[in-house]
Amino acid sequence: MTDILIVEDNRELANLLCDFLRMENYTVSVAATGEKALFLYETYGAKLVVLDIMLPGLDGFSICKKIRETGNTPILIVSAKITKDDKLKGLFLGADDYIEKPYDIDILLAKIKGIFKRRYSLDTIKDGSLTLNKESRTAEKDGVKIDLTGKEYELLLLLMENRGKALKKEFLFHQVWGSDSFSELQTLTVHIKWLREKIEDNPKKPEKILTVWGVGYKYL
Repeated sequence: MTDILIVEDNRELANLLCDFLRMENYTVSVAATGEKALFLYETYGAKLVVLDIMLPGLDGFSICKKIRETGNTPILIVSAKITKDDKLKGLFLGADDYIEKPYDIDILLAKIKGIFKRRYSLDTIKDGSLTLNKESRTAEKDGVKIDLTGKEYELLLLLMENRGKALKKEFLFHQVWGSDSFSELQTLTVHIKWLREKIEDNPKKPEKILTVWGVGYKYL
């Protein structure tokens, strides 16, 4: 699952926000139209949707309504439509907050961090000697902190959250590196190797992160 889905048709603004969020180690996907936003959300999910209102095709209000029909994913509306009626409409449709454009990036990041802390910070994932802490975005093995990069952490979290499931390489790559990444699929293979070296007792004979030939990887 992607951390944040940005729905924004201003490419320059979307790329800028992506850069800031990825520096904070969030996984990010971007959609420039309402139709693509719903496709990405319904296909891959998201922990938070940052949603513009004025979009080609389906507008942000329609997307907000559609998401609320099936789930309670946090929605943060960021829009130049700043009348009281617009704000009330967004909030009545189920948005968690409504921010005016132009916005201060530090304030937006603080609101995003606040949403993640309130919604997801209490979660930890534990498997034997291995523990992931979602609040601090850290990992420990036998009580000793493992030095993971942001991408390694996201990849391990995704695998552990889908324990026992064979996940396709393309799915893992999209979720961790984002739909607009310029990285190559081989990057995933390299990160799997690095993860095994850090969490497996014998990286050459892995027992946790297994290769599923012709498909991808799974965590046992």
